[in-house]
Amino acid sequence: MERMLRNLTTVLLLALLALALPAAAQRASSAAELDAADNGLLVLSYHDVRDDVLEKSDADAYAVSTQNFAAHLDWLSAHGYHPVSLSQLVKASRGEAKLPPRPVLLTFDDGLRSVYSRVYPLLRAYNYPALVAVITDYVDMAPGRTIDYGYRPFGHDDFLTWDQLREMQASGLIELASHTDNLHHGVQSNPQGNQTPAVITRIYDPKARRYESAQEYEKRLRDDLGRSVQRIEKELGVRPKAIVWPYAAYNQLSNDIAEQLGMPVSFDLEGRSTPVTADLHGLARLLVTSNPNITSLAFELRRNVNLDGTRALQIDMDSVYDSDPAQQARNLDALIERVKRIGPTHVYLQAFADPDGNNTADALYFPNRHLPMRADLFNRVAWQLKTRAGVKVYAWLPVLGYELPDAAQRAALGIQSPERDGMYRLDFTKPQARQIIKDIYEDLAINSYFEGLLFHDDGYVRDTELAQLPQEGSDGGRTQALIDFTLELRDSAQRWRPKLGTVRNLYAQPVLEPQSAAWFAQRLDLFNQAYDRTALMAMPWMEGSRRPQRWMDRLVVAVREHDPDLKHTMFELQTVDWRTQTPISGEQLRAQIRRLQAQGVRHFAWYPDDFIADKPSTQDARAAMSARNFPYPEK
Repeated sequence: MERMLRNLTTVLLLALLALALPAAAQRASSAAELDAADNGLLVLSYHDVRDDVLEKSDADAYAVSTQNFAAHLDWLSAHGYHPVSLSQLVKASRGEAKLPPRPVLLTFDDGLRSVYSRVYPLLRAYNYPALVAVITDYVDMAPGRTIDYGYRPFGHDDFLTWDQLREMQASGLIELASHTDNLHHGVQSNPQGNQTPAVITRIYDPKARRYESAQEYEKRLRDDLGRSVQRIEKELGVRPKAIVWPYAAYNQLSNDIAEQLGMPVSFDLEGRSTPVTADLHGLARLLVTSNPNITSLAFELRRNVNLDGTRALQIDMDSVYDSDPAQQARNLDALIERVKRIGPTHVYLQAFADPDGNNTADALYFPNRHLPMRADLFNRVAWQLKTRAGVKVYAWLPVLGYELPDAAQRAALGIQSPERDGMYRLDFTKPQARQIIKDIYEDLAINSYFEGLLFHDDGYVRDTELAQLPQEGSDGGRTQALIDFTLELRDSAQRWRPKLGTVRNLYAQPVLEPQSAAWFAQRLDLFNQAYDRTALMAMPWMEGSRRPQRWMDRLVVAVREHDPDLKHTMFELQTVDWRTQTPISGEQLRAQIRRLQAQGVRHFAWYPDDFIADKPSTQDARAAMSARNFPYPEK
């Protein structure tokens, strides 16, 4: 009887398993379809792999446990990813071969010893290729020497040897990339002493009180990369085809030098996947941090980053600046502390000085060729915000509003306007004025670290101005001419700061009253095509509305005509009623944002943010503008 029951139980279990198999297959199929949403090249960036990495809060945030790394390889294999080599990638870019579906390139930075002791055996077991990026000065490190590697000093035994690299290369699975010879560190980048990545920084010499010249900077890069290539070629017999930039910090000049040295492929850490084209510079990589298990890795790979909302504070540098260095330092501390407590995604940081409040630049906060420098401050504040408050910093600059110090030049290059209520603007149709503004954007990028640009609200042209421009028309005409100029400004900066995000201020009137677009040379539909975000000035009190809520509701409806899913339009709120110089209450601001969110708005900014007087209050700001999952302080 007991045997019969066991047999019956077995039959029932097998039957249930048979019924479950189609469902499991369906789930697997669904997972594969989900993963297949992004068909670009996926590049994963690993560093150290150790047996003893803590599940959470390990001292080395970039370390992954051997167990989790092996699980990553299993998961990639089970979900249809095909590991590829650098050589396959180069051939595909030349049209000589095709990559398999869902290609993934495994990369390992810094040339740590664990690549040989932990990673290489697993790669051989799976027969997976990989790219190892070595800092040649570290491979050559003499016994007894150490370098600061974050959580502890690292010495000779922590890095790969040339013999180990030769063995791995001989297997056919491992290719080598340069990670520079000795540029994996920070150098002084401003008078205040900040250390920023050596590859992109013009070194500041505090004794000579000057910055490295363009010639000195280029020579330093060329000498270092040349040494790295020579060492790899001497020890391994082949020149590296790729460079992995330390800290993902590079520019067009560094890429040009690398290519001249035989490295046409370069990698950064901006983005998660990238299409494979003839240009293989700046390939996106996903940085693997915090020792993710397969659940965390799968979540990150499947997460749609386009659904992430923006929360931005627009900050006046004029409020940070003070002629008293001690007070200026206190102002900066107050800004950093407030931003860190609020937890937005972005800070749009003023890079120009406007002490007279006429909405144009009288001076700049960075070294430049054309305007006075009020203080060498932008790079300092931007770097502190990035490293201490953990936000992306966008540089906020005028498009046309620069008051040149020479009165005759200012008059000759300005827009000759019949209107008397507008601000001073340079005439961007004049080649000299155009070049001056492009120089300013380039100088900003040469001297500062930032991740995007906010084009100021001075970027407008009245229909009574600049008659040589085409009329508005359905194709945009004057609007498009201004857009094209801003994209030239982006390109001037992007030579020194690649992959810059772009945001541009837009007045609400052209959205609510489309017939007024010609009066501003601004259109939401064209802005959303040209920029990553349009910062729509959703400011009912500034527009004189007596019914702010109704005005805002109308604005949302009008925006949806051009941006149905509200993907590109950011609603920038005012925190002060400038008519009466009184703050908008925190309760009103929170209610505005809740109502807009209920209508589908994803992206928010506000201006001004008074970090000195704590207005809006940190409590209100945290509730309204934090991007954290849990924005409140934990006790």
